[in-house]
Amino acid sequence: MKKALKILTVIPLLYLVIVPVYLAGSTNRKSVARVSIIISDSSDYHFITGKYLHSVFLNGSGDVTGKPVRDVSLGNIEKNIKTLRELKTVEAYTTIDRKLVIWAAQRHPVMRVMPDEGGDYFIDEEGIVVRKRNAYNPRLHMVVGNINISRAMLNGVSILDTTVKNTILKDIYYLVEFIGKDSFWSAQIDQVFVDRNNEINLIPRIGNHTVHLGSAENVKTKFENLEAFYKNVLPEVGWNKYSVINLEFKDQIVCKKR
Repeated sequence: MKKALKILTVIPLLYLVIVPVYLAGSTNRKSVARVSIIISDSSDYHFITGKYLHSVFLNGSGDVTGKPVRDVSLGNIEKNIKTLRELKTVEAYTTIDRKLVIWAAQRHPVMRVMPDEGGDYFIDEEGIVVRKRNAYNPRLHMVVGNINISRAMLNGVSILDTTVKNTILKDIYYLVEFIGKDSFWSAQIDQVFVDRNNEINLIPRIGNHTVHLGSAENVKTKFENLEAFYKNVLPEVGWNKYSVINLEFKDQIVCKKR
């Protein structure tokens, strides 16, 4: 009886081991029937289209349809497609029905950067710089002015990396992150402008004035002061009375009249 039970236990285990191995081997001996491109978040972000991704795949690996599955290098396919900075994750795999699947997830942009020296870029949640290459314009905080996009950044080094030094972009990243967590400031602040003195200025959506932040230090306190000024002063004197609201100095707000 015990022997019979052992046999009954072993048989399913052998089935679970042997069948997948057999199916994988059988699939490898067959040819690729078709290629399927899946962009998981295509409805949320539009950096890359399936058509463009397929063209990059063909340029790098050629047409693999009809090619034996075992001769298709999934690693090389992933390596070629990962050259697209717009993609955060890429996976290539084959299925039992001989389909080659290329699955990709796009980066999540958090701000758009347009330096005075030229260029148009997105920066994602990991601090990766991506060149803007199509008409896709998600609603993001715009960062303009005296900004340097280094070669290292363009080669995939995050602006948050410790090797990236003396860049105001890191400060602005955390500033935009702070603004984005507050529904009021996220709606109110339209642009971040870096002047020639490497100081930060904010362009609001409401009110014909500029908010001079100076540095990104003590940003929480500065915004608390600005909120109090918005609530208690501007409704009394008018939103267009001042051209500049200066938060640079500790515990005080200095305004320039229009």
